[in-house]
Amino acid sequence: MTIVGLGLPRRLVEFTVDGEAVRVPEGSTILDACAAAGKDIPTLCFGDTLEPANACRVCMVEVEGSRTLVPSCSRKAEPGMVVRTETDRTRLSRKVVLELLGSATDLSTTPDVAGWMAECGAEPERFGPPAPASDDRDDRRPGEHEIPDGLTAATVRQPVKVDNELYVRDYGKCIQCYKCVDACGEQWQNTFAITMAGRGFDARISTEFANPLPDSACVYCGNCVEVCPTGALSFKREHDKREAGTWDESRQTATTTICTFCGVGCSLTLHVQDNEIVKVTSPHESSVTHGNLCIKGRFGWQHVQNR
Repeated sequence: MTIVGLGLPRRLVEFTVDGEAVRVPEGSTILDACAAAGKDIPTLCFGDTLEPANACRVCMVEVEGSRTLVPSCSRKAEPGMVVRTETDRTRLSRKVVLELLGSATDLSTTPDVAGWMAECGAEPERFGPPAPASDDRDDRRPGEHEIPDGLTAATVRQPVKVDNELYVRDYGKCIQCYKCVDACGEQWQNTFAITMAGRGFDARISTEFANPLPDSACVYCGNCVEVCPTGALSFKREHDKREAGTWDESRQTATTTICTFCGVGCSLTLHVQDNEIVKVTSPHESSVTHGNLCIKGRFGWQHVQNR
């Protein structure tokens, strides 16, 4: 059983979303209000267990009286506010953002993004075919720039990093949303094994001095994998199955149980495909874990598979 803290009662704030009156508890964001009203606002960098990073700019909405569009994931609802989520301005903004992200990164494993692109008419291919992967992104220094050839779309592609048996880093899929950095850093794990390196288009997620993960401060909790929205970080088992073409979420079942490694009582959700555990997560609403686990809870299940 998951116990969720109710907290102190809060006043209700009333405002308007797309012409409809909405009432939400004080402190809620516009995104919270839209979700409560059944409106689907696309998000990528938003994480329900993290502070908003305002990085992807996909969830922008129009607020009457505001000069610019505002990020719905972080803007708090205010009494009397008038919000519009589907205007020509918001649709154009969403289209351009998705086109730029889609032309520079591999979004093939990002849930729901294909539908969002079709809905707003995004055409990332109009920038040209993607440039091939580059193996020198970790060596680039601020200020170094390459002249674009005008024929291909610049990308962040680089070889997939497989340097351990637990998880894989495919930064060609990274949109630099900062969620992994925040989960590894002060918001949850306080390990600070990964951070942002470089500047401008050469910015990338990296370990200190771009060392392999086993030589970094990483403790393999996998909490960065848990929050990654694009599959740039994935479990090794999932990566191998996707490469083999055998990863099929429609055939997977999820069972939540309690970790037995210690007395904390962390909730584990076992994802099983073909009678085999393929990954372990934790419910985000759990008041014990908030979706986070340690290395034993996240990866210490191989003994169950021994036959």
